[in-house]
Amino acid sequence: MPRRVDRINELLRQEISVLLARQIKDPRLDGVISITQVKTTNDLRNARVFLSVMGDSTAKQSALEGIQSAATYLRRELRDRLAMRYVPFLSFVMDNTLDEADHMYQVLDQIRTGGEAESLT
Repeated sequence: MPRRVDRINELLRQEISVLLARQIKDPRLDGVISITQVKTTNDLRNARVFLSVMGDSTAKQSALEGIQSAATYLRRELRDRLAMRYVPFLSFVMDNTLDEADHMYQVLDQIRTGGEAESLT
């Protein structure tokens, strides 16, 4: 991936995080939400924003719906804040990496304490 796209990905991640923390007042977004990664296409037209939400599956689904409803507002704010010719269309995806890592730690703890891992799924 070109270095320019990497810089833009990081810039978008930082700006979206700031906007979520300071300007979005949706009650569905009250929990702890982290923007873990942004992947922008090489033509900078589309960006997939990966987010992690602390809580159960209901809280995660609610937060995803809330942030998707704010996508147009976020894009408009990014356009005003950033000196970019094109601000990419934003699509939001739940990042389950932290949940998977937590599950792996639980399995490793069970193995370490002598218990058998019940499932790896």
